[in-house]
Amino acid sequence: MKMMKLFGLAAAAVCLLALAGCGGQSGGEAGYTKEQVQTILDSGAFTDELDELDCDTAWALYQLEEAGLSREDLTDGVIYRSAGATCEELSLLIFSDSGAAQTAQGALEAYLQSQIENNRDYRPGEIPKLEDAVLRQEGSTVLLAVSADTPAVEALLG
Repeated sequence: MKMMKLFGLAAAAVCLLALAGCGGQSGGEAGYTKEQVQTILDSGAFTDELDELDCDTAWALYQLEEAGLSREDLTDGVIYRSAGATCEELSLLIFSDSGAAQTAQGALEAYLQSQIENNRDYRPGEIPKLEDAVLRQEGSTVLLAVSADTPAVEALLG
């Protein structure tokens, strides 16, 4: 009987160790973090106050469905955008895997080109920000920053 108890305890310990080894991993794909986004937001790289948007709004804004993604692919994110005075924005989109993030990066490239075309006559002073935007994919994340100080954003990202 003692042997069975010891075997049961050993099996439970192995299971706990296996679960602990898996905890905190996001598919093994490191990426940008919400903390980095907050640091960028607080850095003074933006000339306008940015409003926070939800992921559903970002989904529609960046036309991710048209790019071939499903809504379930976008698992989390933080999105800040000017209310309209400027083209400034800061977005971190977190996807289910790096393949979805890569597809989304293409959609955001198309979004930036559309913004350039739509604002060329309307807000020509914003075009340099759009043309110099930071758009990066790392792991299962995509980061977009349209700001007045691209070098500062890039320095914060390393």
